[in-house]
Amino acid sequence: MNLLENAFTKKDLIEHLGFKNINKDYPFIIAGPCVIESFELVDLCASFLKKLSEDIGFNLIFKASYDKANRTSIDSFRGPRVEKGIEILAEIKSKYNIPVLSDVHRISEIEKVKDIIDIIQIPAFLSRQTDLIVEASKTDKIINIKKGQFLAPWDAVNIIQKIRNTGNNKILLTERGVSFGYNNLVVDFRSIIIMKELGVPVVYDATHSVQLPGGSGSCSSGDRKYVIPLAKAAAAVGADGLFFEVHPDPPKAKSDSANSLYLSSLEDGLKSIFAIAESAANSRL
Repeated sequence: MNLLENAFTKKDLIEHLGFKNINKDYPFIIAGPCVIESFELVDLCASFLKKLSEDIGFNLIFKASYDKANRTSIDSFRGPRVEKGIEILAEIKSKYNIPVLSDVHRISEIEKVKDIIDIIQIPAFLSRQTDLIVEASKTDKIINIKKGQFLAPWDAVNIIQKIRNTGNNKILLTERGVSFGYNNLVVDFRSIIIMKELGVPVVYDATHSVQLPGGSGSCSSGDRKYVIPLAKAAAAVGADGLFFEVHPDPPKAKSDSANSLYLSSLEDGLKSIFAIAESAANSRL
């Protein structure tokens, strides 16, 4: 299979989603709360992010999970589940005229969400689940695969082949760190370059990369102070998109509280990231 033949590019993504900002140097931004805690929370985040995208001039994809099916503990908050959650995402999509992304964990969910969400995300722990990937790909939606913490970047070629075998070439790959000993992740930024050579846009998930899986015993931990510095590094090596989980008050977030960004800190962080992205793009000319 020639992966570069009929490849889906960042430019194709921008056109497919109807974005107005065509600045080729800025990475597109996938952002939102980790999980749908309530309509009010999701609405607050979407409103803030939409205005920020207009003020700074970047392309926004709103994300929120309707079900966090891979939480550490049986007692962890999972969200409103698919029926209620997809209603909330549909309202957000319509109200703010922004594309939405959410992850699916089961084949049975795909039919319920495919007419609402613009990008179907396959969680990292499920990135080798062939049947789930194939059925999601058959919708002809954009498929964002979170590369598993247990995979090398060149292993992603097998995921791409599974999707393209259905006739769908609309593929994103997301780097989110690799398991490093117990309860820790490390990011090898060569991964972004290697996966871009596979002929797909590559996203860097800045917030999950600083997660400490299961680091607090019954839940994951993390350290948000590294999110923006690592996102700057990803922009410098040419990441096509950046992924952030955000919350108005992260310590009170019901999922990924330790590694989610404060909404209030995002503007300055993005401005510094975009400056690096622009400078790096100019140096590659």
